[in-house]
Amino acid sequence: MKSDFLTGVGAFTIFVGKLLKCFPRLGKRFPEFVIQLKRIGVDSLPLIALTSSFTGLVTALQLVYQGRGYIPEHLFSVLISKSTMIELAPVLTALVMTGKVGAAIAAEIGTMRVSEQLDALKSMSIEPEEFLYLPRVAAGVVAFPLLTIFANVVGIGSAWFFNWLRHGIHYHTFFHNIRSYFEPFDLISGIVKSIVFGFVITSLACFFGDRTTGGAEGVGRSTMLTVVYSAVWVLVMDFIVAYIILGSV
Repeated sequence: MKSDFLTGVGAFTIFVGKLLKCFPRLGKRFPEFVIQLKRIGVDSLPLIALTSSFTGLVTALQLVYQGRGYIPEHLFSVLISKSTMIELAPVLTALVMTGKVGAAIAAEIGTMRVSEQLDALKSMSIEPEEFLYLPRVAAGVVAFPLLTIFANVVGIGSAWFFNWLRHGIHYHTFFHNIRSYFEPFDLISGIVKSIVFGFVITSLACFFGDRTTGGAEGVGRSTMLTVVYSAVWVLVMDFIVAYIILGSV
């Protein structure tokens, strides 16, 4: 079991090395990069809007329940904005995108592997790492931070809407306090996390898709492994990145 794990880690490290080696040639695959950026980013906006809006609502509800009597109401917006920007938006966006983007990429590439389309590319001297994987990984690295910023806006806006309906907190009061206590470091830390998450999810999806064997059953297994490993590593990298960024603060 231990040897299998180490073998998998070694294989993934080699796979990432091949991807990074192809990075200078990304310009040649720019049209495919734009297509993947639309699929990962633009096509995911409705889903991110839905999840982040309810995240903002439940965050406001829980904060009112737990903080009433301990925290002044005019500071609720500060806590909501900081928790959303630093943790909730990047992590929940990544977990949602694991199921939507990671699974889709793994299934697509896995199907190409079992149908020998990847072998056909190699027979034409076209490397899958450059032609297929690099545009998807690069698009994930670019799209995830943008989706996280969008999730911040929707989540904080939903939290204000709840506070306005429930407690009559004016938008000027709510957002003025956010601006007064805003620190660029809060937003930047969440964006850095989302960049790491985007790379982890898309690279794992390409890796498991590339290693698919066994026909339709194998495609399903690769998709399952992508979702499971991506979700676990999102949480692991969340702690590691947070410790590196915030540990010395």
